[in-house]
Amino acid sequence: MGLSFRAIRRTQSLHEQTYQAIRTAILSGELAAGERLIETQLADMLNVSRTPVREALCQLQRENLVTADSHHGLRVATLSIADAADLYDCRIALEQLSVAGACQNATQAQLQQLESLVLQAESTTHLRSSELTNYQLLYADYQFHRLLAQSSDNSWLVTLLDQVFDKMILVRLRTMEYNPGVLEIRSEHRRIYQAVSEQNAARAQQVMKEHLIASKARVIKEIQEIEKQDVHSVDS
Repeated sequence: MGLSFRAIRRTQSLHEQTYQAIRTAILSGELAAGERLIETQLADMLNVSRTPVREALCQLQRENLVTADSHHGLRVATLSIADAADLYDCRIALEQLSVAGACQNATQAQLQQLESLVLQAESTTHLRSSELTNYQLLYADYQFHRLLAQSSDNSWLVTLLDQVFDKMILVRLRTMEYNPGVLEIRSEHRRIYQAVSEQNAARAQQVMKEHLIASKARVIKEIQEIEKQDVHSVDS
């Protein structure tokens, strides 16, 4: 396990730095879904004692990014098909509210940023398989959707979506390892941006709903394929 943790800076809260380092490793895929988390190993990698590591893992467990296994050890959470479906249902509801608010409240600067993100995504077509990591592709997707939420001028909505986005990264990193094409951020994002830029709330909500329903179907299909392969591997 070769983690690229940055050295803990003693001028800041040791607990907070340790928590952020482990959390970042989970959300970037450095610590993969299902991977065992051993306090002594993490403490050695971060050059800290076991206490801040234990505190960080407890916090991450409360956030459902870390779970206890049958042997009372801790592992990076692995989310099920039911988890993925529930998270997508939350996004479908929240992000329709997000784009409706963006249609009403987005500033010109935010619209320009949204367009820039759409253009960046469209320019990655020839890079997907070789030069961009799954995390980079997911981060591009996250930037677009989070900026839409910020453009709604509803801070509570942004907070709620951040919680959902974190859990979804675990699902989507896992599926993209098997099929990078499961993420579609080009034509679908373009349609959402166009509706928001035209301040057409009904259209924006419809295309957002269609985008997330399609994404949900792709992700669930990939998880089903992964689970079939896992069962086949065990049987063989």
